[in-house]
Formats: sequence, structure tokens, C-alpha cells
Amino acid sequence: MKRPGPLLTLLAGLVLGLFLLTLNVTSGTRNASSSYQEPAPSPTPTAGAASPAPSPSPSPSPTSAPPEDAEYAGRTDDDSAAIAVTVRDGKAIAYFCDGRTKESWLKGDVEDDGTLKLTGKHGAKLDGTIEKDRRIRGTVDVAGGHQAFTADRAEKPSGLYRATATVRSATIDAGWIVLRDGTQVGVLTRDGEPSPAPRIDPETGAVTIDGRQLTARPATP
Repeated sequence: MKRPGPLLTLLAGLVLGLFLLTLNVTSGTRNASSSYQEPAPSPTPTAGAASPAPSPSPSPSPTSAPPEDAEYAGRTDDDSAAIAVTVRDGKAIAYFCDGRTKESWLKGDVEDDGTLKLTGKHGAKLDGTIEKDRRIRGTVDVAGGHQAFTADRAEKPSGLYRATATVRSATIDAGWIVLRDGTQVGVLTRDGEPSPAPRIDPETGAVTIDGRQLTARPATP
């Protein structure tokens, strides 16, 4: 038998080398594939998770509105005297009288919460509160007395009136409170001497004093 020739041996060696080379390449590819890892996906936000809502800012506290311009008229709780108050532009004037000889005019400011602190001559004072623009409740101190009162909101012709003049060389200063039922309570001071005031016409304010016709007008602060 003849031995294979050198050419045949060379071809066989080439074929074997190619086979081994192919085997090494395939093995390397598999190893590279097995060592690769997919990156982990980023967590997606859940639908139910929401960012916390911002805290609401505190609303400013409401400020109280100043009392309305108005007139108030009423009586002391013991029914011995009448009292009337007129409020205009944050100021007030009040009149206290018993219809005989006791009277006092008082003035002062009105606070936005309706508080009244009015003062008059000889230490007279009035402390009260306007309640919802409907009435005034408080106390009045005149000539050593201390009395509680209630004055309801008045509609014309109810309210507070005053007349000042010089009649026959005498100084006249008179005040009237017209109550809701038409009752009039007033004091006329003639040269410092008090006496009951004559009745006025509440529609016109006309009044006759010592033979002279005067006009009593609404009193304002």
C-alpha cells in the first residue's frame, strides 16, 4: 500500500486547522453572550403616588366694618329718663334727660367694633356698644347716678333734636328726644336754669319759646 503524499498530508492539516479555528470562535461567542447582562429597568412611578399638596396659606382674618351712620333712642332700664345717640362718621353725640331738670350732652368716638365711650360736663360719661347696627346697650353716669339703658335704632321723626338761641337777652339751650311711640322728653335750659321743654313739631322742628318761634334741628356730632 502506498503512503499518502505530502500534498494530501498538507490538505488534511489545513482542514483540521480550520475546524479547530471555527470551534474556538464559536466557543468565544457563546462565552461573550453568557457574560452580558441586561441593565435593570428604571423604576417607573406608580399612578397612586402623588407629591404632597402644598399647605394652604392662612386666610387673613376679616376686619369688622365700622358702624353705620344712624340715630338711636330709648329709655333707661328703670324708665326714669330717656337717652338718644346719633352716630356720624365714627363720632357720636348723646343726650340724657329726665324731662324735668336733669340732663347731659355727651360726645366721643365710636370704635370699629361699635364700642362707645362718651363724656360730658361735670364727669358725665356713657359706656355702650352698638349691637349689629340695631340697638345700643350700655350705662350712663350723670349727676352721681348710674343707670343702664337700651336705645333702639330710630327712624324719622324719632331721634335727637336741639335748639339754641338768645331770646329776650336769655341764652336758650334745649334738647328733645322723640321716641318711637311719639313720646317727647326734653329739657330747656334758660341762662343755666333747667325746666321741662315745650313740645316740638317732630315733622318740622318748630317750637315756640318765650313767645318766639324757633326750629329744633337734628343734633349731630
